[in-house]
Amino acid sequence: MPDQLFSDLYRDTDRLTWAPVEEVRSRGRQRTRRTRVAAALAVAVAVGVLASGAAVLAGHRDATPPLPPATVVPSTPDAEPTGSPTPSAESSPSHSAQSSRPPTGGSPSRRPPSRPVPAGATLQPADLPNGFTMSQVSGKADWTLESAAVSCENKLPALSVGVLATRAVQFDSPTAWLAERVTRHVEADDVTSMKRVRRIAADCVPARPGDSLSILAEGLGGDDGVLVGGEIKGIPARWLFVRQGDLVAQLRLDHQTTPDEARRFAKLAADRLCAGTDAC
Repeated sequence: MPDQLFSDLYRDTDRLTWAPVEEVRSRGRQRTRRTRVAAALAVAVAVGVLASGAAVLAGHRDATPPLPPATVVPSTPDAEPTGSPTPSAESSPSHSAQSSRPPTGGSPSRRPPSRPVPAGATLQPADLPNGFTMSQVSGKADWTLESAAVSCENKLPALSVGVLATRAVQFDSPTAWLAERVTRHVEADDVTSMKRVRRIAADCVPARPGDSLSILAEGLGGDDGVLVGGEIKGIPARWLFVRQGDLVAQLRLDHQTTPDEARRFAKLAADRLCAGTDAC
């Protein structure tokens, strides 16, 4: 006897009308399309919400007031090392433009660090004839060419342009004396200083009869070497200038020193200057 469950199922479905197979498939495809469209609409809504939120945030950022401009506080200049640099009329245009150009960026402009002139950069007792000894030098250097140029009627340029450091020595003997001053200059001011030596010798207008200054010899040693001779206030003298790199040596020699003798001193001075400069 058939199971009661199957009998009930047969009775309930005996008069049912089943849809054709193609209609069932069509309904299935429609349901699938409706599901995909609903999913696509949900994604579009989500994207729209995100875009609206980003626009709102961007609007709030644009509405933020701009920061005030930074205020630059001028810094206190560094302490001047020995010998303050003076502006150089003979400096190259590019050097002058760089000196006058305001600093860029946030850091203040600074002068190059002062590098002392070492003791070995000056003449030594072994360089001089027997009888000379090194002595203490006072701060007053009235033996220099600049001191002699003060007696000229016209105003002449200073030689201490762009000086970063100085060292001076003096040698004495029973019958003579010799003095030397070595200066370190910033950038191209060592060349400017040598140009001014020539200007002083050539442009000096003597204030007294018999006074004179002139160039006696050039190209004596080092990167540049000049011998200046003259007589100021009745006192004859010889000044020898030797440049090596950024160092310039000025020597006060005996007034009877010849150009050949000055050449020997110039070579000695140039060799000693190499102890204080990287140009050698």
